[in-house]
Amino acid sequence: MRIATWNVNSLKARLPRVEEWLDYAQPDVLCLQETKMADGDFPAMAFASRGYEAAHHGLGRWNGVAILSRVGLEEVRAGFSGQLPEQVTEARLVSATCGGVRVASLYVPNGRSVGSEHYEAKLAWLDSLQHHLEEACDPAGPLALCGDFNIAPDDRDVWDPSSFQGATHVSEPERQALKGLLSWGLVDAFRTRYDQEGLFSWWDYRAGDFHQHRGMRIDLILLTRPLAERVTFALIDRFARKGKQPSDHAPVLVDVADGWRQGP
Repeated sequence: MRIATWNVNSLKARLPRVEEWLDYAQPDVLCLQETKMADGDFPAMAFASRGYEAAHHGLGRWNGVAILSRVGLEEVRAGFSGQLPEQVTEARLVSATCGGVRVASLYVPNGRSVGSEHYEAKLAWLDSLQHHLEEACDPAGPLALCGDFNIAPDDRDVWDPSSFQGATHVSEPERQALKGLLSWGLVDAFRTRYDQEGLFSWWDYRAGDFHQHRGMRIDLILLTRPLAERVTFALIDRFARKGKQPSDHAPVLVDVADGWRQGP
């Protein structure tokens, strides 16, 4: 199973690029973030014509998350476990079962600046995600958390650690929150194949950062061990960050070999 994630930074602006990428990358499951549209505007038919079922959770021009699957799409849920529909005020999490794997597409709040109310809201959201795992998920089962975490896991994942001192995405509380997810039973799937520094998934639009390789790795696929142990391939597709009007993020994908399935 090929599982991918991509913050498209407006699906309306990026739909032709997403369609092109689906055609050549051929993921079985693609998680999207920052679709920036309401459910009624989501282009489900464009994906259905390529064999993908779609689940979208969007409330308008901000945020928005989706899952595309060509291996089945069942038990779709928006928000955290225990949340009533009227309690889900931001479109940052949608989950579904795809080919026997519970998949979540998530968009962690940016945080803006350390110590701000937005930063505190980011840490609170991550705490809710931790509780969601503990209450509704099984670390021994097939689970994939995919998305824009807005956290660089360690200094290997930023182009120059000294340039980020005192900034969000690298602060110790954010990194500790991510480590909490890993301690629960998740594995950073990309790191099972690549250990070196300088491999990024996001580059600022400004100042030619992409061409000068000044980026961060903040788009992650976290897998439970039954899946992580069977990862055979991983890629950050820099090609999709090139060209006219790209997203500032590149897609990330992993291939998981069969054999993890439970039961007869």
